[in-house]
Amino acid sequence: MFEKLLPYDTAHLIMGAYLKYYHQYKRITKRAQIRFENRDWHGIQADSRERLTLYRNQVGRTTEKVLAFLGNRASDRNTWKRIKEDYLDEVINFNTRNIAETFYNSVFRHSHKGLSVDEDLMFVHATGTYREFRSTVPIYQTFFLVKPIEHVVRQLFSFYTFDAPWEDMERDIGYITTLLNKKIFEGRDSLPRNARLEMLKSIFFRNKGAYIVGRLHLEDRIFPFIMPLLHEENGIYVDAILLEYNEVSSIFSYNRSYFLVDVDIVSEMVDFLLSILPTKSMGELYNSIGFEKHGKTVLYRDFLRHMDRSFDEFVIAPGIKGMVMSVFTLNSYNMVFKVIKDRFAAPKKVTEREVKEKYEVVFFHDRVGRMADSHMFENFTFSRERISPELLDELLKEAPSKVTLEGDIVKIKHLYIEKKMIPLNLYLETASPEQAEEVINEYGKAIKQLAAVNIFPGDMLLKNFGVTRLKRVVFYDYDEIGFLTDYNFRRIPEPRDYYDELSSEPWYSVGPNDVFPEEFPRFLIGRQDIRELFYKLHGDLYDVTFWRKVQERLRAGEIFDVFPYRQRLRFKKMFRQKKNGLPEGGPKTDQ
Repeated sequence: MFEKLLPYDTAHLIMGAYLKYYHQYKRITKRAQIRFENRDWHGIQADSRERLTLYRNQVGRTTEKVLAFLGNRASDRNTWKRIKEDYLDEVINFNTRNIAETFYNSVFRHSHKGLSVDEDLMFVHATGTYREFRSTVPIYQTFFLVKPIEHVVRQLFSFYTFDAPWEDMERDIGYITTLLNKKIFEGRDSLPRNARLEMLKSIFFRNKGAYIVGRLHLEDRIFPFIMPLLHEENGIYVDAILLEYNEVSSIFSYNRSYFLVDVDIVSEMVDFLLSILPTKSMGELYNSIGFEKHGKTVLYRDFLRHMDRSFDEFVIAPGIKGMVMSVFTLNSYNMVFKVIKDRFAAPKKVTEREVKEKYEVVFFHDRVGRMADSHMFENFTFSRERISPELLDELLKEAPSKVTLEGDIVKIKHLYIEKKMIPLNLYLETASPEQAEEVINEYGKAIKQLAAVNIFPGDMLLKNFGVTRLKRVVFYDYDEIGFLTDYNFRRIPEPRDYYDELSSEPWYSVGPNDVFPEEFPRFLIGRQDIRELFYKLHGDLYDVTFWRKVQERLRAGEIFDVFPYRQRLRFKKMFRQKKNGLPEGGPKTDQ
């Protein structure tokens, strides 16, 4: 009897572990509002890191239990086939079925080291549709729009309650009403029938911000409607209102940390977000709301679909070849694939293990919109006929320990997949003067914002940064990153004599973590016109004072304000106060 129950008991063991994981996941997420109310910013960041470790820890413990429980049946295919069937029977009506299936896949992969994908024993393709089912109670609250608009906005505010005071709710209602009348309702004597706001009941938390997320239905159009909230000493206030796709896209970007948001039916929230972010992939949206492992599953499924629908070859990625990574891409696909080389060219001194550790640092750290998210895959397979001869030659030459040829299959032991960007150095080759100024300003902002979250890029050459669709500049080469507070920023000492001035070698000692910012102009940017432009915009990066001041603030425990939307969109910028107390172009205020 025990033998017959073995598959079911194993499936039940995995399911029980998943439920424990999901309960802990929800518990961490539900703390976010309390952290926000108490202005506990360090606590929110600690919760974000804890939630990231939660999945892998639970998968590791579960795998050990499953292997011990199955004993000599742990490698038996028929046993695992029945385990998968019994597991699906148990989770088929879960409101998080997709996440539960991904958890099973993780346990299976950890139980079968060296295995690629097994469609018979894993949930490689979605079971049915990707949606679990629709909630019986909507996940959003509906507010029908009538004039005067401020009454609707006030009603909306009454739905979201905090155990903390508002700084000035009436002022914020006035700001929102003014902006809606100007940008959406201008010239309309009356509002269209069924015009409405649909606002998600769950609030999105990340770092020092909270976001009320919804959509505005107006005739046959849907607009994003997102209100970022901040909590400072005088209370909570609305910092902006975001009504355009590009403004909202940056908040849910792949180069930002994941939100802490309470979700019951995950696919339904993804559907809602897709309605206001139609060009985002589902994988990105699963990532953004904290289910990055299922986001990885969705990415892989999307990759398989794309391979079935395309015919082009994988080729070496354009740009200057890296010393640490071999990078390749498919021209028809918006991702790049990165493989760590077996040997690194001089002057690189890092090891493969250190490179992997750097990627781990980025995974757990606040990416602040300036570091690309990566998914690591093991034993990833490609059809040999889809790999160009030049690429295959490079992989076999540069990373032979990681590339295996098995008939018509090329298997790569370890690789990273990231969103495709245009390398900054290539972008500048064809950029207009206006475009060049925009991205060089972004380049400087990227370095400064990374510093604000205690990250020093190390190798800050233009080739290590990419330009996104929204013209944001993002760092993607992690082999030399470190924590800013670990470095010693120094000024170059004055030469002691004439011989020091003529010496080709430094006349002063240089430690392994010593950095001399005044040397940056010599190697960061080759073109003189771009170099001069960068100095005009961000010349303070060449001064040791900038770096030391940031270090002092970080060591004092300060968490910097880095906004995921443009400064010009903030109400403080938009409604500047006049001397008589009235904001320019805005409503009356008590201030």
